[in-house]
This record gives sequence, structure tokens and C-alpha cells, in this order.
Amino acid sequence: MSSTRLEKRVAALEEEVARLKSRIESTDASAPWWERIAGTFQKDPVYEKARKLGREYRESQRPDASRTGR
Repeated sequence: MSSTRLEKRVAALEEEVARLKSRIESTDASAPWWERIAGTFQKDPVYEKARKLGREYRESQRPDASRTGR
């Protein structure tokens, strides 16, 4: 690989790293991550299905009231 081509690739990588760093620094780190992503999955059918399946699984792991005498 020629040194000119390598220099161009390094320069492009340096630009990308600088862009990513500025993006990270511009995020509001004062708010917890869960508040920053709140609403991200709103009305997403895949998320709703995953949430439903998760609830069904958690409920299936609970002791049955008829077996525990409650």
C-alpha cells in the first residue's frame, strides 16, 4: 500500500474518531440512560411482542396460588 493512500485512510479515520468523540461529548450525561431512551420503542410492534412474552414468562415462573395454599 502506498504511503499516500495510507495517509488518506489514517486522515479519514482521524476525522471519524473526532466526529464520534464530539457526538459523545454533546450527549446529556446528567440524565440517567433510561431517561434518555424513554419512548424509543413507542408503538414498535416487535417491542410490544417482546414485552408481552416477557410478562407471560415471568408470570409462568410465579408459584401457583392453588398449589401454595394461598
